[in-house]
Amino acid sequence: MRRTLLLSLLVSLPLTALADRPASFYSAKKVLNEKIYTGNQVSFYCGCSYGEAPVPGKPDRTRLTPDASSCGLKPRKNANRAGRIEWEHVVPAWEFGHQLQCWQQGGRKACKKDPQFKAMESDMMNLVPAVGELNGDRSNFRYGMIGGEAGAYGRCDFKVDFKQRVAEPRPEVRGDIARTYFYMEKTYGLKISRKQRQLFEAWDKQDPVDAWEQERARRIADASR
Repeated sequence: MRRTLLLSLLVSLPLTALADRPASFYSAKKVLNEKIYTGNQVSFYCGCSYGEAPVPGKPDRTRLTPDASSCGLKPRKNANRAGRIEWEHVVPAWEFGHQLQCWQQGGRKACKKDPQFKAMESDMMNLVPAVGELNGDRSNFRYGMIGGEAGAYGRCDFKVDFKQRVAEPRPEVRGDIARTYFYMEKTYGLKISRKQRQLFEAWDKQDPVDAWEQERARRIADASR
C-alpha cells in the first residue's frame, strides 16, 4: 500500500468515527491492548515479544511484560521500568501540546480539558507499545540519526543521545514513525520542521508500509466505528 493510500485511510478515521474513538489516553491504551495488538504483541522499538505476567513482589497483580530473551534486551539503568510495557506517543505529547494555546497557558495540566489536545493524546494511530525504560529515555526527544556508537540496551537497536536530545530507532520502524508524523500533520495540523520533514521523507522511502502496519490501521478503523 502506498503512503498516500494509507494516509487517506488514517486521516479519515477521526472524521468518520469521532464519536466512537477513545475519549481518553487511558481508554485508548485499553483498546490498543485488548483489540489492536491481539496476536501481535511485539514492542515497537526493540521487537520484543510481550504478554501479561505477575508484577514482581505483587503476585496478585499483572502487567504487560517484555520477554527480554526474545530480543536480547538488557536494561541500561532502570531494570524495573525495563520490565514493563508502556504506551508511547510516537509524536510526544510535549511536541503536539506545546503548539496549542492551552499549553502556552500552563503546560499539559492546562490542556487536560482541551478537545484538540484530548483527541491528539488519545489517538491510537500515535500510540505504540514500548519497553518502559526506552519510553522514559526517549522522553520528548526528536528522532534522528546518531551514528557509530553501539546502543545501551543489549541487542535492542535503539540509541539515545541525551546531550543532543535525539533518539535513533531501528530501521524496521523508521517508516512507521515518519508516516505517523505525516498523519498527525494532516489530521491535526502538526507543524514539522524542514529538517525533520527531509528525514521522515527519507525514512518513508527506506521503510515502506508493511503488512502489519496495514492491519493495525484496519483494526484501529474497525475499533473506531
